Amino acid sequence: MTTESNKSAGSLLTEALSHVSSLMRKEVDLARAEVNENLKHAGVAIGLIVGAVVVALTALNVLSAALVAALTEAGIAAGWSAVIVGVLLAIVAYVMVQKGTSDLKLSSLAPTRTAKNVKRDAATMKEVYDDK
Repeated sequence: MTTESNKSAGSLLTEALSHVSSLMRKEVDLARAEVNENLKHAGVAIGLIVGAVVVALTALNVLSAALVAALTEAGIAAGWSAVIVGVLLAIVAYVMVQKGTSDLKLSSLAPTRTAKNVKRDAATMKEVYDDK
C-alpha cells in the first residue's frame, strides 16, 4: 500500500514537472513572438526617422533656395512662398522624428505581456506549493 502511494506521488511529481516544463516552453515561445512583434514596430519607427531625414534635407534645400530668393529679390512673393513651404516641411520632419524616437524607447521593445504572464505563473506555482 505504501509503494502504491509512493508511485502515485512520484507520478504526480513527474506530471507536475512536465506541466511546468511545458509552461516554460510556451512562455519562451510567447516572449520570442512578442520580441519579434516589437522589433517590427521598431522597424516602422526607424522608417519614420529615415523619412524625417529625407524631408528635413528637402526642407533645408527649400529654405536655402528661399533665402537666396529672398536676398536677391528682396521680398518678392516667390521667395516668401518658398520660405513658407520650407518651414512647413521642417515642421513635418520634426513631428516625424518625435514620433519615431518615442516609438523606439526601450520600454516599448520589452516583452511586457510575457513578463506579466511569468509573474502570474510564478505566483500560481507558489500558491500551489504553499498549500501543500
